[in-house]
Amino acid sequence: MSTLTRRSARTSWVALRAMVLLTILLGVGYTLAITLIGQLLLPVQANGSLVHDVSGDVVGSTLIGQPFSDAAGDPLPEYFQPRPSAAGDGYDGGASSGSNHGPENEDLIAAIAERRTQVARFNGVAESAVPADAVTASSSGLDPHISPEYAAIQVERIADARRLSVAEVRDLLEAHTTGPEFGYLGSPTVNVLEMNVALDSARG
Repeated sequence: MSTLTRRSARTSWVALRAMVLLTILLGVGYTLAITLIGQLLLPVQANGSLVHDVSGDVVGSTLIGQPFSDAAGDPLPEYFQPRPSAAGDGYDGGASSGSNHGPENEDLIAAIAERRTQVARFNGVAESAVPADAVTASSSGLDPHISPEYAAIQVERIADARRLSVAEVRDLLEAHTTGPEFGYLGSPTVNVLEMNVALDSARG
């Protein structure tokens, strides 16, 4: 066997051992370590931030928005409604996106006007009281949050549908309104799924 052949064989053997070792350390060991750390320190987040209803069944994730509508697609009056979604047919996790329409797009302008009218009528408020997030989709189309302003115009409709007092619904809303991250990043938000699960846990 020539010197060149022996050198090539030795180099290949070293490379093979390095590949096997690194595969075990980084492909298996690292993955197991991160999974273990996640399950021990952040089990809720590591498992998808799942939300359970009063029966203990999984009803969704705090990270992904979903509609609260009947089989015909009409919004259910007893639930807080999310912002519109342009992801597929609406809140499609496999088609996350916005409408990609600019502010001067005629279709977007018409859609916003139609949504404003529908939201105002559904909640029994003036069109001027309808906030922007009630009529515009997020860039992902999967935003699970709405503004406290949008939530506020839905309170009386929900209280009436559930035969709860307005004060009870407002108290629940206040308890589930999250302030800006770290106290200064962003604006206060309301997670629609968590809010609706809280409503189902209340009487009425």
